[in-house]
Amino acid sequence: MVLGKFYPLHAGHSNLIRTALSRSDRVTVQLLGASQESIPLSVREEWLREEHPTARVVSAIDDAPVDFDSADAWEEHMVPIRALLDAPVDAVFSSDAYGAELAARLGAEWVQVDPGRRHTPVSGTAIRADVPGHWWALAPAVRAWLTPRVVVLGAESTGSTTLAEALAAHYGTEWVPEYGREHSETRAGGLETAWRSDEFDLIVDRQIGWEAAALRRVPRPLLICDTDVLATTLWHDRYVGPAPAHLLARAAAHPPALYLLTGDEIPFVQDGLRDGEHIRHAMQQRFRDTLAAQPVPWLETTGSVPDRVAQASVAIDRMLAGRFSFALPLEQQAALSRSAQPAR
Repeated sequence: MVLGKFYPLHAGHSNLIRTALSRSDRVTVQLLGASQESIPLSVREEWLREEHPTARVVSAIDDAPVDFDSADAWEEHMVPIRALLDAPVDAVFSSDAYGAELAARLGAEWVQVDPGRRHTPVSGTAIRADVPGHWWALAPAVRAWLTPRVVVLGAESTGSTTLAEALAAHYGTEWVPEYGREHSETRAGGLETAWRSDEFDLIVDRQIGWEAAALRRVPRPLLICDTDVLATTLWHDRYVGPAPAHLLARAAAHPPALYLLTGDEIPFVQDGLRDGEHIRHAMQQRFRDTLAAQPVPWLETTGSVPDRVAQASVAIDRMLAGRFSFALPLEQQAALSRSAQPAR
């Protein structure tokens, strides 16, 4: 058995689980989370199952106080631990000293793995304190869940693609191009054929798919996207009519961390796929009105590309500064409580 919070799952946890798998016929990974923790238990279960598909992963909420010196506290923790077992435990694999007590209470052998974390120098506490600094230790699924998306959008010929690419270069990260443009170039009948509503569902599916793939490979916790579902609803309105409820619902369910609107003060350039200057300013106002009516922060950038990057980076840096905040686990709450008590 391997026991943990996996808050979040990191390379040290995976080393522990892989070691158990290499030495055992069957491994159960028990995920015990507390109610106040800010990463849902279901998300952590998905991470574990993806990274370790041959392990048996089970979970439960355990809000018992953390006190390794208290027999009563131990007994409270053992209730969910025993309830999750489907067979006797032969060995408990753990890096931490509490593994000895846990193994003894289960009548099992304690196998200590990487004591002092010399092999894999990382901990959940360290990651929660500095996610970017420990990016190397996180699996693709964990990175995807933690990475904020910044979406660049705007009317035709406002420089959204140019800004998205420039921001990705500025931050040293990935950017996701606009699938709708590719679809416009390859759709049956070309641009002379009337658009259908189902084409926009396809565009959304492909766009989100591209994002999901990029989120797993970003070299740092930031992804720049050239358009998103919300923008697609506006183009649906332009070419077909009001967006259907299910498309609006998908936009509401897929918000980014920040929107960047590219200004329409720059000269219009016709590339053969665009409506034209006559519609650009009206569409830009639609973007402004739509962004103003939704809850995600947004900023309209103007000027040269360097000017726009400078304006956008202020907003992105501010967003990133407050992005990675986690509720304290119970043992840290208990430690803070003890340190706050007056000396006797």
